[in-house]
Amino acid sequence: MLSVYDVRGEPSQWDRTLWNLKVRAWGADMGFSCRKFLIAHDDTLWQLPTIKFQRMLREPANHCLSTFAGQRARMADVVVELVAREPVRVVRTTFSILTFDAEGRLDPGAFERQQFALAESVVAPVFAPSADESKQPVVDASARFIAQGGQWVPSRALARAIDETALGQRRCLRL
Repeated sequence: MLSVYDVRGEPSQWDRTLWNLKVRAWGADMGFSCRKFLIAHDDTLWQLPTIKFQRMLREPANHCLSTFAGQRARMADVVVELVAREPVRVVRTTFSILTFDAEGRLDPGAFERQQFALAESVVAPVFAPSADESKQPVVDASARFIAQGGQWVPSRALARAIDETALGQRRCLRL
Protein backbone atom coordinates (compact mmCIF):
# COMPACT_ATOMS: atom_id res chain seq x y z
CA MET A 1 0.00 0.00 0.00
CA LEU A 2 1.22 3.48 -0.86
CA SER A 3 1.82 5.59 2.26
CA VAL A 4 0.72 9.18 2.10
CA TYR A 5 1.00 11.59 5.00
CA ASP A 6 -1.14 14.59 5.82
CA VAL A 7 0.26 18.01 6.68
CA ARG A 8 0.59 17.04 10.36
CA GLY A 9 2.64 13.95 9.49
CA GLU A 10 -0.13 11.44 10.26
CA PRO A 11 -0.75 8.58 7.82
CA SER A 12 -3.41 9.12 5.20
CA GLN A 13 -4.40 6.79 2.37
CA TRP A 14 -5.58 6.50 -1.20
CA ASP A 15 -9.23 5.60 -1.52
CA ARG A 16 -10.36 2.50 -3.42
CA THR A 17 -10.38 4.17 -6.85
CA LEU A 18 -6.73 5.25 -6.59
CA TRP A 19 -7.74 8.55 -8.20
CA ASN A 20 -8.83 10.56 -5.18
CA LEU A 21 -6.04 11.55 -2.82
CA LYS A 22 -7.27 12.33 0.68
CA VAL A 23 -5.37 14.33 3.29
CA ARG A 24 -6.36 16.03 6.50
CA ALA A 25 -5.28 19.64 6.97
CA TRP A 26 -6.40 22.36 9.33
CA GLY A 27 -9.23 20.22 10.65
CA ALA A 28 -10.84 19.44 7.29
CA ASP A 29 -10.49 16.54 4.87
CA MET A 30 -8.88 17.80 1.70
CA GLY A 31 -7.98 16.06 -1.51
CA PHE A 32 -8.05 15.97 -5.26
CA SER A 33 -10.25 14.17 -7.74
CA CYS A 34 -9.75 13.56 -11.46
CA ARG A 35 -12.85 13.91 -13.63
CA LYS A 36 -13.00 13.03 -17.31
CA PHE A 37 -15.49 14.36 -19.83
CA LEU A 38 -16.05 13.54 -23.48
CA ILE A 39 -17.44 16.39 -25.54
CA ALA A 40 -19.73 15.62 -28.48
CA HIS A 41 -19.72 17.65 -31.72
CA ASP A 42 -22.62 19.75 -30.40
CA ASP A 43 -20.62 20.50 -27.18
CA THR A 44 -22.72 18.14 -25.05
CA LEU A 45 -20.68 16.94 -22.07
CA TRP A 46 -20.59 13.26 -21.14
CA GLN A 47 -18.91 12.23 -17.89
CA LEU A 48 -16.52 9.33 -18.46
CA PRO A 49 -15.66 7.42 -15.28
CA THR A 50 -11.92 6.87 -14.97
CA ILE A 51 -12.32 3.12 -14.49
CA LYS A 52 -14.35 2.90 -17.72
CA PHE A 53 -11.65 4.86 -19.59
CA GLN A 54 -8.97 2.50 -18.25
CA ARG A 55 -10.99 -0.49 -19.44
CA MET A 56 -11.43 1.14 -22.86
CA LEU A 57 -7.64 1.49 -23.10
CA ARG A 58 -6.93 -2.09 -21.97
CA GLU A 59 -9.77 -3.90 -23.76
CA PRO A 60 -11.21 -1.67 -26.50
CA ALA A 61 -13.18 -4.50 -28.13
CA ASN A 62 -15.08 -5.16 -24.89
CA HIS A 63 -15.72 -1.52 -23.93
CA CYS A 64 -17.23 0.37 -26.87
CA LEU A 65 -18.97 3.74 -26.90
CA SER A 66 -21.49 3.64 -29.75
CA THR A 67 -22.30 7.32 -29.11
CA PHE A 68 -18.86 8.23 -30.43
CA ALA A 69 -18.53 5.54 -33.13
CA GLY A 70 -16.50 6.67 -36.14
CA GLN A 71 -15.53 9.97 -34.51
CA ARG A 72 -12.59 11.83 -33.09
CA ALA A 73 -13.98 13.01 -29.77
CA ARG A 74 -12.65 15.75 -27.54
CA MET A 75 -11.80 14.83 -23.95
CA ALA A 76 -11.23 17.06 -20.93
CA ASP A 77 -9.34 15.81 -17.87
CA VAL A 78 -10.11 18.01 -14.87
CA VAL A 79 -8.36 17.88 -11.50
CA VAL A 80 -10.62 19.26 -8.79
CA GLU A 81 -9.66 20.19 -5.23
CA LEU A 82 -11.96 18.72 -2.59
CA VAL A 83 -12.60 20.02 0.92
CA ALA A 84 -14.77 17.83 3.14
CA ARG A 85 -15.45 15.76 -0.04
CA GLU A 86 -16.99 18.73 -1.82
CA PRO A 87 -15.40 20.19 -4.97
CA VAL A 88 -14.17 23.73 -4.32
CA ARG A 89 -12.00 24.64 -7.31
CA VAL A 90 -10.54 23.41 -10.56
CA VAL A 91 -6.80 22.94 -10.17
CA ARG A 92 -5.83 21.85 -13.69
CA THR A 93 -7.49 20.94 -16.96
CA THR A 94 -5.94 19.21 -19.95
CA PHE A 95 -7.54 18.54 -23.31
CA SER A 96 -6.96 15.64 -25.66
CA ILE A 97 -8.54 13.87 -28.63
CA LEU A 98 -9.76 10.26 -28.65
CA THR A 99 -10.22 8.31 -31.88
CA PHE A 100 -13.05 5.77 -32.14
CA ASP A 101 -13.59 3.26 -34.94
CA ALA A 102 -16.93 2.53 -36.66
CA GLU A 103 -18.02 0.22 -33.81
CA GLY A 104 -17.13 2.75 -31.08
CA ARG A 105 -13.87 1.10 -30.02
CA LEU A 106 -11.20 3.47 -28.74
CA ASP A 107 -7.88 3.43 -30.59
CA PRO A 108 -5.50 3.11 -27.63
CA GLY A 109 -2.45 3.18 -29.91
CA ALA A 110 -3.32 6.64 -31.25
CA PHE A 111 -3.96 7.95 -27.72
CA GLU A 112 -0.67 6.48 -26.46
CA ARG A 113 1.31 7.95 -29.38
CA GLN A 114 -0.20 11.38 -28.73
CA GLN A 115 0.56 11.21 -25.00
CA PHE A 116 4.16 10.09 -25.55
CA ALA A 117 4.66 12.78 -28.19
CA LEU A 118 3.27 15.39 -25.80
CA ALA A 119 5.66 14.25 -23.08
CA GLU A 120 8.54 14.30 -25.58
CA SER A 121 7.68 17.84 -26.65
CA VAL A 122 7.80 18.97 -23.02
CA VAL A 123 11.10 17.21 -22.28
CA ALA A 124 12.82 18.03 -25.60
CA PRO A 125 13.85 21.60 -24.66
CA VAL A 126 15.74 20.21 -21.65
CA PHE A 127 17.88 18.17 -24.01
CA ALA A 128 18.40 20.94 -26.56
CA PRO A 129 21.05 20.24 -29.21
CA SER A 130 24.59 21.50 -28.77
CA ALA A 131 25.86 24.38 -30.90
CA ASP A 132 27.30 21.98 -33.53
CA GLU A 133 24.07 19.99 -33.82
CA SER A 134 21.92 23.11 -34.14
CA LYS A 135 23.50 23.88 -37.56
CA GLN A 136 21.85 20.83 -39.10
CA PRO A 137 19.31 21.85 -41.81
CA VAL A 138 16.68 19.19 -40.95
CA VAL A 139 14.59 19.38 -37.81
CA ASP A 140 12.57 16.36 -36.66
CA ALA A 141 9.24 17.85 -35.59
CA SER A 142 7.20 14.66 -35.92
CA ALA A 143 6.55 14.40 -32.17
CA ARG A 144 5.30 17.98 -32.12
CA PHE A 145 2.84 17.30 -34.97
CA ILE A 146 1.59 14.08 -33.35
CA ALA A 147 1.12 15.88 -30.01
CA GLN A 148 -0.77 18.76 -31.68
CA GLY A 149 -3.09 16.28 -33.37
CA GLY A 150 -4.12 15.00 -29.96
CA GLN A 151 -4.86 18.38 -28.38
CA TRP A 152 -7.56 21.00 -28.67
CA VAL A 153 -8.49 24.31 -27.05
CA PRO A 154 -12.07 24.92 -25.90
CA SER A 155 -13.98 28.13 -26.41
CA ARG A 156 -14.35 30.31 -23.34
CA ALA A 157 -18.01 29.25 -22.95
CA LEU A 158 -17.18 25.54 -23.25
CA ALA A 159 -14.28 25.86 -20.79
CA ARG A 160 -16.64 27.49 -18.29
CA ALA A 161 -19.23 24.71 -18.83
CA ILE A 162 -16.55 22.03 -18.25
CA ASP A 163 -15.38 23.73 -15.03
CA GLU A 164 -18.92 24.18 -13.73
CA THR A 165 -19.76 20.55 -14.49
CA ALA A 166 -16.57 19.32 -12.80
CA LEU A 167 -17.52 21.37 -9.72
CA GLY A 168 -21.02 19.89 -9.64
CA GLN A 169 -22.72 23.18 -10.59
CA ARG A 170 -24.12 21.70 -13.83
CA ARG A 171 -25.46 18.29 -14.69
CA CYS A 172 -24.23 16.21 -17.58
CA LEU A 173 -24.86 12.86 -19.20
CA ARG A 174 -22.89 9.86 -17.92
CA LEU A 175 -21.31 7.14 -20.05
